[in-house]
Amino acid sequence: MSAAKAQGAFTKVIGAAAPTSAERLLVLFGDQLDERSPALTELNPDRDAVLMVEVRDESTHVPSHRQRTVLFLAAMRHFALTLVERGMRVRYVAIDDPENTHSFDGEVRRAVKALGVKKLIVQRPGEHRVMAMAAAWKKSLVETEIVEDQHFLCSPKRFREWADGKKSLVMEMFYRSERKRLGVLMDDDAKPVGGSWNFDKENRRSFKKAPSAPAVHRAKPDAITKEVIATVEREMPDLPGRLSSFGWGVTRDEAKRSLGDFVEHRLRFFGDHQDAMWTGEPFLYHSLLSPYVNLHLLSPMEMVEPALEALDEGRAPINAVEGFVRQIIGWREFIRGVYWLEGPGYGERNSLGQHGRLPEFYWTGETEMRCVRESVGQVLEHGYGHHIQRLMVTGNFALISGVHPRAISDWYLGMYVDAIDWVTLPNTLGMAMHADGGVVGTKPYAASGKYIQKMSNYCKGCRYDPDKRTGEGACPFNTFYWEFLVRNEKMFGANRRMSLILSHVKKMTRQEKVELTVSAGKLREGFGIGDVSKGTA
Repeated sequence: MSAAKAQGAFTKVIGAAAPTSAERLLVLFGDQLDERSPALTELNPDRDAVLMVEVRDESTHVPSHRQRTVLFLAAMRHFALTLVERGMRVRYVAIDDPENTHSFDGEVRRAVKALGVKKLIVQRPGEHRVMAMAAAWKKSLVETEIVEDQHFLCSPKRFREWADGKKSLVMEMFYRSERKRLGVLMDDDAKPVGGSWNFDKENRRSFKKAPSAPAVHRAKPDAITKEVIATVEREMPDLPGRLSSFGWGVTRDEAKRSLGDFVEHRLRFFGDHQDAMWTGEPFLYHSLLSPYVNLHLLSPMEMVEPALEALDEGRAPINAVEGFVRQIIGWREFIRGVYWLEGPGYGERNSLGQHGRLPEFYWTGETEMRCVRESVGQVLEHGYGHHIQRLMVTGNFALISGVHPRAISDWYLGMYVDAIDWVTLPNTLGMAMHADGGVVGTKPYAASGKYIQKMSNYCKGCRYDPDKRTGEGACPFNTFYWEFLVRNEKMFGANRRMSLILSHVKKMTRQEKVELTVSAGKLREGFGIGDVSKGTA
């Protein structure tokens, strides 16, 4: 089917299912594509309807990668057709609809008036900004019921109860409590399978030579997705990133196929090399499943269960399976819990007082730092980077160079296909930037170029020397790392986890500290970052 015919077919099917009235209207966001959601299954198809909207605001309030935008819109269109096939009435507003107001608020208000809606139903959205809209609808538009999103394993209420009374929130402790509650990787005597809660020490192997990771399953865009690609290029030509390599699944069937592909071909090696990086290898042994679980095309437990089966059948080792499970029922749920516990003001925190601008190379990939060029380049190409590239390259550079935490957080929100505010904000502002005062991480994840040299081949052939701290050809990560420690020596003085590295700072001469400060200042000027201490972001 041609793209034009696909668009015509989609419009015809959706148009035929469009309601003219509705007692209750479920506002379904693009990251809530769960066929089994109670909010959907409890609707009465004869009297109730679903509202799905494509609005430009969601791709422009922070610049959204072309592939992220296409993934959301194509997945939404396929999901809408699935609902129609099941007898649901769907009011679907396409991005090129001439009457589109291009905001959630505008489209909800327009739908309520057009359909004579008596009650809105809203599943908890993934962003405080959208939750505020829902609260406004409740106050000034029509009766609005905000229900919990049953996709997640730990509700905000449950997380709040777990966090109550704790001096600090430690993900490892949350993870253990969830393992016990859910009965995942637990022996009959209530002890962790394999005798340990965490096998992370076994998961830090770098590659000694070029890896031979198996090819990752990439979906082929169908006619509907091709039409979305054409529409995005036409309607929003200024969005960042490239579309030529788009291969993300946009249906539940494709998501399940990607899950099977990972478990069968890469899970067994995922643990060993999950922190490793290699030039020209954007995917390695990673799962690439985060977009699908974050859009709700997959549920957390249906990702966990085949991994557990692989362990039981001897097809994957405990360190790989435990590491994968920890990402899903531990880190993912913990991060969401923090997001809702800390509230709307969380995104404004800047505990280190950093105000630098985000360098232009985050948008172009044009830099002589090979590690950054590789990491940003694959984001531009695929809308993807694995967790160590995010934390220890792009995030680490922003942290130690003094970039404003919100500037880099917004970049993460827009540039990764799996990005939704609840997951990117705590991971970036909290974990990568340590801007929340230690809520997510007990110490900053700052590192010099030595870490990157250890875990990758990026330093080979780079014009910068990972063995030099200052001077001609010194690695900027080294200069910024040590200057970051000098700059924040007093702030981190009481942090026990920082005592060893700060002991080296205390041994520095005044001249060495001045040299670091001057060198870092020159680098910031060259990178366009500006003054860390002033509001230049």
